[in-house]
Amino acid sequence: MCVAAPHLAVSAEHGQLNGEGMEGYYYSGRRVVSRCRILLGGREPLPLLGRMVGATQARFTATAPTTVGSGPDPAILVDRLRSAEGTERITVRNTGGRPLRLPFELRLGTDLAEIASIAVGRAGEELPASVHGSGLSWSAADLRASVTAEPQPDTSLAQLGLLRWDWEMPPGSERTVLLRTDLSRSVPRPARGKKRRGGTKVKGSKTATGPVSCYAHRAANTPELWRGARADGDDDRVSALFRTALDDANALLMSDPASSDLHLVAGAPWRCALAPAESLRAARMLLPLGTRLAAGTLRTLARGQLTGPGPDAGRLPGAVRHAGPYAPPSCSGTEATLLFPAVLAEARLWGLPEVETEQLLPAAERCLTWMLHAAGEDMLVPDPAPDGPYRCEVQASAHRAALLGAGLLEACGSDRGAELRDWADALRRTFQSEFRYGEDTGAVPVAVRTRGGDVLRHVSSAAVELLDTGLAGGGSSAVGLLTAEQTAQLCRHLESQALDSGWGLRSLGADDDRYNPFGHRGGAVRVQESVIAVSGLAAAGHERAAGSLLHGVLDAAASFGFRLPEMYAAPQRSAGGVPLPHPAACRPAATSAAGSVHLLAALAGVRPDVPAGTVTVRPLKTAPLGAVRFAGLRLSGTPFSVRVGSDGEGEVDEIADGLRVVVS
Repeated sequence: MCVAAPHLAVSAEHGQLNGEGMEGYYYSGRRVVSRCRILLGGREPLPLLGRMVGATQARFTATAPTTVGSGPDPAILVDRLRSAEGTERITVRNTGGRPLRLPFELRLGTDLAEIASIAVGRAGEELPASVHGSGLSWSAADLRASVTAEPQPDTSLAQLGLLRWDWEMPPGSERTVLLRTDLSRSVPRPARGKKRRGGTKVKGSKTATGPVSCYAHRAANTPELWRGARADGDDDRVSALFRTALDDANALLMSDPASSDLHLVAGAPWRCALAPAESLRAARMLLPLGTRLAAGTLRTLARGQLTGPGPDAGRLPGAVRHAGPYAPPSCSGTEATLLFPAVLAEARLWGLPEVETEQLLPAAERCLTWMLHAAGEDMLVPDPAPDGPYRCEVQASAHRAALLGAGLLEACGSDRGAELRDWADALRRTFQSEFRYGEDTGAVPVAVRTRGGDVLRHVSSAAVELLDTGLAGGGSSAVGLLTAEQTAQLCRHLESQALDSGWGLRSLGADDDRYNPFGHRGGAVRVQESVIAVSGLAAAGHERAAGSLLHGVLDAAASFGFRLPEMYAAPQRSAGGVPLPHPAACRPAATSAAGSVHLLAALAGVRPDVPAGTVTVRPLKTAPLGAVRFAGLRLSGTPFSVRVGSDGEGEVDEIADGLRVVVS
């Protein structure tokens, strides 16, 4: 799967596009080409190797004999370099010792189907082709897909979807065909006006149409971020995971058409679009690499914030989504609204310029105002508002938003900080009462409280949100909803085999009657929750548990070629076992790519307070991966490098002038 959002190319390892399943080139969720088969002398080449060349390209190598009886050695080598953005370079070499007369054919086709239809097996029939310049085209409604070839084919047969070249190839020679795909849309174009007596023009009675390319010039609008950032260490997997994560994150970058603001789309192939909660969460996890992505994501979401009178004023829009086999659906807009002020507050500590912070402050304050109104006298935030249940993880997010938001507003001269801190204290007391710990709840908080007072006590990894208290000033973690003893209880629970598969945390305990290893929130491992658990446990001082979980996720990443999917199924780890791919998971996914960086960054424990001029480095003393080094991180827009020795001691190698390092 090659990704350069919103472009996508999917194929099997053999490289041929046969129109089966998800195969094809896509743009913005529409399949541009579904079939692209190579035939050499009427036969398919023999595939040898298919591999990714970064996140945006794949290379396929194949061979073919020339004549029967010429021996076992192939005489033709075929190299296909496929790019997500709709191009393919095919090079054929004569590696034998004889001149060849070789018919080279491409069989092309498409259905112009939407990816949602393909996912449920309703792609539709292949469309009839037309000869179009040096290639072929297909039309449906107002869309036209086309493939152009360079050089011009010797033969083009629309009825067969065929382009053919007849080559004379001396020994050692090669021929190359470059394919370009395009998707265009017919749009109304003003017709020429007609004249009436006196020379005055009147509106034409017909509308002319003309094709306009749908393709965005992504390379110009979404430059590669994080250039120069790298990580390595005693464990070779550190470098592989970090490099792959940044490659995938760059592939998922898009810019807002109305500005130069960047954001990550949620993932490919299913969600190549801005998803408020996932895009914000990923931007937050990538703050160690700079604040540009966070600022762009925040500005993009602020432009869509709900305004005007009514209970929704200040909330960010978001879709309702499945929340597992026990809880009713939740709203991603609630999650995004509570994340917004926390991300802005933390971005400021990582060095977001004050002018950008102040521009985004009104939107953050509107999010906080919505939160207080949604909670009302109950002191608990419903999800969805106003009539949804009270979820444990939502209260953790609201508490974090209130405390980090208070610090943000106070730093910017607002007098609302005290109000938010008082509200956070009241929420903490209410949480301790309504989501109480004890033997009757298995020493973990109630998962959900309904509006009628009923409780749902199923065990899920969503409780890890309680460990993510956020970054406060002075390099410290903000206060959370749990006491130290309750945090230790939660740690022990996360370590149990019911939740810890050995490859990451299951979203629902394996001993639950409704457990499904492939359940999105009913048993599958969701990478973002395992990552939050690692960083949260490390920050709370439970380094052994954090290190064990980190090893499990890193081992899972290795089994997926270091491109972690959004989620996967994980039977209890045993000798020779592996985690299983989930057919509906995005891979790459924004939260998994960004989460991989966040997972490794937890080893160094960098906690900046740029406005105060300090950077605290608090590495894991247990050094679970041995020595690690990070270079090309960004603080206040300037490079920052840090290393942690195998003894768990941290040392800063590069830092901006005016920042003081505190190593603890």
